[in-house]
Amino acid sequence: MSDNQQNKPSLVLIPIFLNFFIMGFVDIVGIATNYVKKDFALSDTTASLIPMMVFVWFAVCAVPTGLLMEKIGRKHTVSVSLIITATAMAVPFISYSYAAILFAFALLGIGNTILQVSLNPLAAFSVRKERLTSTLTLGQFIKAISSFLGPILVGVSAVQLGDWRLTFAFYGVATVLSIVVLYSLQPNDPTVGARTSSSSFQKIFTLLRDRYLIRCIVVILLIVGVDVGLNTSIPRLLTDRFAMPLEDAALGTSLYFATRTVGTFAGAILLVRLSSVKFLRVTMVLAVLAFLGILFSLSFWGVLLSIAVVGLACANVFSIVFSLAMQHDLKHANEISALMIMGVSGGALILPLQGLVADLAGFTIGLLVILLSMVIIGLVSYKFKS
Repeated sequence: MSDNQQNKPSLVLIPIFLNFFIMGFVDIVGIATNYVKKDFALSDTTASLIPMMVFVWFAVCAVPTGLLMEKIGRKHTVSVSLIITATAMAVPFISYSYAAILFAFALLGIGNTILQVSLNPLAAFSVRKERLTSTLTLGQFIKAISSFLGPILVGVSAVQLGDWRLTFAFYGVATVLSIVVLYSLQPNDPTVGARTSSSSFQKIFTLLRDRYLIRCIVVILLIVGVDVGLNTSIPRLLTDRFAMPLEDAALGTSLYFATRTVGTFAGAILLVRLSSVKFLRVTMVLAVLAFLGILFSLSFWGVLLSIAVVGLACANVFSIVFSLAMQHDLKHANEISALMIMGVSGGALILPLQGLVADLAGFTIGLLVILLSMVIIGLVSYKFKS
């Protein structure tokens, strides 16, 4: 990284972190689906198409976004994502129908995919190499705050302001503000037009010959699967084991989200000084032990404590491995970012596998898929150099 990049004023981090906050807007899809289902009397199957409209674009748009960054630069690619996101926020006010909501969340998914692919390389361009892991971890903490606040904002809009869609208005204003801040404080990417060879689909997938990057993608896929699996399984676990009503058992998922938020904040501080690889190894051992507590503890408080420890331990895996992948080959940061985000979509494969095992052998046996994923992540972490 050049001296110019190393000496950038801290002001350039303002648009970076603001856009991590924008990145969290996509998680509103869960609570929004419930309101849309109620407003249009949708079946469960029909309503499930709404989150699918968001998730599918991680697989479709990740690699093309990597190509787009080569042509127009990271900064301008981030701005494209923000324009698409702002447009998505306006759709429910132009037309409020099921088809319009599907279109709005499709745009939100496309914008979020482009943002996730382009923002991490922009952060790599903006900070010193040794600060990248802590910067991305702090960004994930800010994203977690945004995700945590989303359902609260929807509730306030629905109860206090009389229309849950007003959340989209707030998000739209914040997105437009982010565009203004981006162009006010973030310098242009000097690599645009400076590289003699352009990216291509073949060139991006050629990077898959690198075993180091393959390991990173596997970890990304598995940790997303762990996250989705836990979010889905925790309420069922508490309901089955302690005969809790579903409304109360759902608080277990809130505990998991809360401890992940705390974990990302702690990680942003600790990873400034600690080895990210050693940190990853220790936290994965802790996650496995805590998950065993979830499986075998007969105490309600013991299970809640185990859930909290798992949330803390898994909070920084994504940002650490994403950072390791880009530091491995900064010259191809754009392409590597695209491949990592494709891994996010692949994480959806873990939940159906868990469901299949649960149908065949029981719910508790199905949870072993999550445990196995954690063990594999721990084993792969020893392939990374500290």
